[in-house]
Formats: sequence, structure tokens, C-alpha cells
Amino acid sequence: QVQLVESGGGLVQAGGSLRLSCAASGRTFSYYAMGWFRQAPGKEREFVAAISWTGSSQRYADSVKGRFTISRDNAKNTGYLQMNSLKPEDTAVYYCAVIARDQWGSVLLADRYLYWGQGTQVTVSS
Repeated sequence: QVQLVESGGGLVQAGGSLRLSCAASGRTFSYYAMGWFRQAPGKEREFVAAISWTGSSQRYADSVKGRFTISRDNAKNTGYLQMNSLKPEDTAVYYCAVIARDQWGSVLLADRYLYWGQGTQVTVSS
């Protein structure tokens, strides 16, 4: 089992930046690929970004491509989401999650992820 704890959310003005962290404990973090999802009020949870277990491959939602960067440090059992040029429409609760590392083809699908964090709120003011 893996426990995930997100941090780094907050209130920021449009155009600003935030860096989210996802600290993992329990089973070895490098057994898994990692993803970030977000959910805005009244909307479904949506895929944001994912990174392979080695960190060599990344995928991004079109809405964040070029603005967000996903990374990981397996030695620290931590994943990150650097968010730049934030927009009010990025406002949401952001969740990290892990998926079996052989499921890279399914990283866009929330129901394939095995463990989830509790989420961290990101609010972008206009």
C-alpha cells in the first residue's frame, strides 16, 4: 500500500506560479507511474499530467501543456507539479495518484490508479 500526501497549494494571482509536491510512503514509490488530476466545483475529475516510473516519459492535458511540468525524485519518494502562468480556470483541488508502472497506456484514466492523496486546493484569482 502507498500513502500519498499533497502540499503546496494556495491562493495565487493569475500569471503566477505554484509548485505542488506529492510525498509517498509505504511501498516503493518507483514501482509506480504517477499522475496529477484536478477537480473543480461542479465538474468531473480531470487528468492533468503523468510521469513514468523512471521519469523519462511525461504526458500532459492540452489545457496545461507548456505551462505545467511534472517531475519526480524517486530517492526522495516525492513527485512534483510545477505550475506556471496560472489561469483562473486552473482553480481546483489537485490530487496526486499512482498507477502500476506497466499501465502507462492508461494514465489518462482515473479509475486505473491504485492510490490517491487527499488533495490540495489551488485558487487562482483574476
